Amino acid sequence: MSGFVISQVDPRDEEVNRLLQQHWQFTKEVTPPEHIHALDLDGLLDPSVALFALWKNGRLLGVGALRTLDRSHVEIKSMHTTASARGQGVARALLAHLLKVARDAGVERASLETGIQEAFRPAISLYADTGFTFRGPFADYVENSNSVFMTRRLD
Repeated sequence: MSGFVISQVDPRDEEVNRLLQQHWQFTKEVTPPEHIHALDLDGLLDPSVALFALWKNGRLLGVGALRTLDRSHVEIKSMHTTASARGQGVARALLAHLLKVARDAGVERASLETGIQEAFRPAISLYADTGFTFRGPFADYVENSNSVFMTRRLD
């Protein structure tokens, strides 16, 4: 048993917001500014977005969000694991939870955008290992040399 506890959270929660600040800082450090697609606080507060957090033994270790694109399609957003918890299955557990929430809501497809830089290689590997395949841009994204787009069916 992993001991992970995952629940929906408010991004304004102090502890959650601290982790989101780390996420935003990480993105700024490894992504050209014009290609940062991370949701800011206002984006995370949009009614189309549900943010989830993962704790173990009372410690916040990761966050991830679902953004509803339409009744049959969601986007995985704001996936971030604390540096000290990387490699412990946090992102995999969060992703599984997000996909279950979407599937339980009757959603048919989940897609995502992530960076192509070396820092995002573990994320790309995780997504590929969990059934995501490469695709072109979706929603409001445009093709660019700093992003990779992936998708998977949920049935």
